[in-house]
Amino acid sequence: MELSHLRYFQVVARIEHITRSAEELHISQPALSKTISILEEELQVQLFDRYSKYIRLNEYGKKFLKKVDIALDALEDGKRELSDLAGNTIGTIDLVVNVASYLVPDLLAAFRQSYPQIHFHLLLHSANSAIRNNYDLCITASLLTHDSENSVHLLTEEIFLAVPLDHRLAQRSSIHLSEVAEEGFISLRSGKSLREMTDTFCRLAGFTPNINYESDDPSTLRRLIKAGQGVAFIPEITWGSSTGASVALLHIDEPVVFRRNIELSWITDRYMSEATILFRQFTIDYFARTFNNNAHPM
Repeated sequence: MELSHLRYFQVVARIEHITRSAEELHISQPALSKTISILEEELQVQLFDRYSKYIRLNEYGKKFLKKVDIALDALEDGKRELSDLAGNTIGTIDLVVNVASYLVPDLLAAFRQSYPQIHFHLLLHSANSAIRNNYDLCITASLLTHDSENSVHLLTEEIFLAVPLDHRLAQRSSIHLSEVAEEGFISLRSGKSLREMTDTFCRLAGFTPNINYESDDPSTLRRLIKAGQGVAFIPEITWGSSTGASVALLHIDEPVVFRRNIELSWITDRYMSEATILFRQFTIDYFARTFNNNAHPM
């Protein structure tokens, strides 16, 4: 069983499409199909169920994938550990960014001024659980403030309700959320952490938001609000200047002041390279320095 066969299987298991997997791996489709067949012959089971136009990982494949993930992760950890033992502060950091993507470019640019030899694999707003569970560091959001053995608080930000300047509530400084129960909302798509949070707060206020538009682009969202197409929830810090002066931002007083916490997390049983340790501390210090010392030190 060759290591390349396991890596190829891992990609096909994630994508569940031979042609797209071959494109990602930069090999021919027949060669990839043959590799998977050789692996199945060696294991004496089929790992995928084949249909006319697609494939699906079956129960054998799912069980084998768990072991392959462990094995390949262990090998990657071994490479990183050996590099650290050799005194090489180099490498690539797998960084998952589920929130605050607006802030990440400046953070990375500042870090690489001091450590240009360290590179990054960025995964933005991933819905793939297999990928999200295989990273060095992850920037995410939570309603609760807590530091733990595998996470640290970076900042707390308020979530405002943004309305057009000619809206009936635009001159108010704050509202009860129930006051906009009949409004049309512009929102992120389902599955986004902010969407899940805002839906929860709407339910606490006694209604389900009527979604006129779904958009993951803050600038598009701002233009839709300005055009009178609805109201939207806007994070105070992590969406940066996405609102400008074209909309009014209202504090939400009821059912509760709406805030979320931005956190940096990591996987406790994964080897943390020297490069990752450097970037973790740099990120904590960067947020503390940039956002009024809201971040907690390690």
